[in-house]
Amino acid sequence: MSLEIASVKSVKAREILDSRGNPTVEVEIILAGGTMGIAAVPSGASTGKYEAVELRDGDRSRYRGLGVLKAVEHVNIEIASAIEGMSALEQSAIDQRLIEVDGTTNKSRLGANAILGTSLSAAKAGASFLGIPLYRYLGVEGVNLLPVPMLNILNGGKHASDSIDFQEFMIVPAGAASFHKAMQIASEVYHSLRKVIKDKGLNTNVGDEGGFAPQLPSNKDALELILSAIDRAGYEAGQDLFIALDPAASEFYRGEKYHKDHGKYVLSRERLALNSTEMIDHYVKLISDYPIISVEDGLDEDDWTSWSLLTAQMGKHTQIVGDDLYATNIERLEKGIAQKASNSILIKPNQIGTLSETLAVIKRAQQDGWTTIISHRSGETEDTTIADLAVASNAGFIKTGAPCRSERLAKYNRLLKIEEELGGTAQYPGKKAFYNLERMK
Repeated sequence: MSLEIASVKSVKAREILDSRGNPTVEVEIILAGGTMGIAAVPSGASTGKYEAVELRDGDRSRYRGLGVLKAVEHVNIEIASAIEGMSALEQSAIDQRLIEVDGTTNKSRLGANAILGTSLSAAKAGASFLGIPLYRYLGVEGVNLLPVPMLNILNGGKHASDSIDFQEFMIVPAGAASFHKAMQIASEVYHSLRKVIKDKGLNTNVGDEGGFAPQLPSNKDALELILSAIDRAGYEAGQDLFIALDPAASEFYRGEKYHKDHGKYVLSRERLALNSTEMIDHYVKLISDYPIISVEDGLDEDDWTSWSLLTAQMGKHTQIVGDDLYATNIERLEKGIAQKASNSILIKPNQIGTLSETLAVIKRAQQDGWTTIISHRSGETEDTTIADLAVASNAGFIKTGAPCRSERLAKYNRLLKIEEELGGTAQYPGKKAFYNLERMK
């Protein structure tokens, strides 16, 4: 087979809509031999300030200023000109070319959405050219580890208006023996939660990521609902399933620009204004009272000293996950490693902008013994790249919403297919995925 037919013949982008009905970028690459790769880019609502820049048009006459025609044009003209003729099989070279053409540290000129769409579609075209699944194309030989799903079944914060302060309450079916059994457990608990909420006379509307969004007086009330749902579904909390939190603390931290409650974490539902030490103590109490195994973004993205204290105090028995803190950026990750700021990192490709950079961050975190969680965004598409990425990188975890809404289930369904493809070689780590926690050994 001549490798010349693996060269990029054409690159085309278009404006499509994500799960919130907002514009996003889809990129289509066709190789000289006719092979095609298509990828769509997600968008976050709760975004960290250190993320690569998602380019929006700002034209209020279209989509409330959220159009992405500028990013589309960058792909169709400048990016296409830069990578046409390059081999789709040389992912790192394509990604490096994209970075060079953009020329900024945060992808702000061409837009991380334009760059990532191109990067992912190139990878898909390469995998298709070789006739192999994307997870095998991106991974080392013999990859067979399915991720433990972390399913956001109760939404708050920016993902659901007029709900609780913490953004995500997740169930983690780490006690399952396989991925398909994990999804069965998760689905049954999710539907059990619907009944529990309905029986209490609360609304069963869902938030951006498919989790329920009832009006509750406190975060503890949310945890109690989940425990009731687990029990009602016939499972045991702390054995079959654990709970994971993503408070998204940067969203309720009040920093220097606020005169009142300066430097405080303000839980408005509970009428609490806590300093960093008090916020850590708050988590310690919650973890002592509930089967919580993981806390993501428990503190503000600039509260480095407190992150180190949080990890020193809780990191031996709880997964401490940095999302906004790191923004899938290797320089920020290196700082986190040096300061022992956490023991886990959330991975979102659109936070950094290319597949190669994403894979480098995953590898570096794993080298230091951290766990890695591949994550969706609140504004999603039917693109399933992150499912393959989770398997390819031996990530151990994936976070892609509730077992509800097709843009979320597309990723879980893709993993079910991968598990089937792997057959008897498929491995589901279960509790062993938390290899850095003493209580799980």
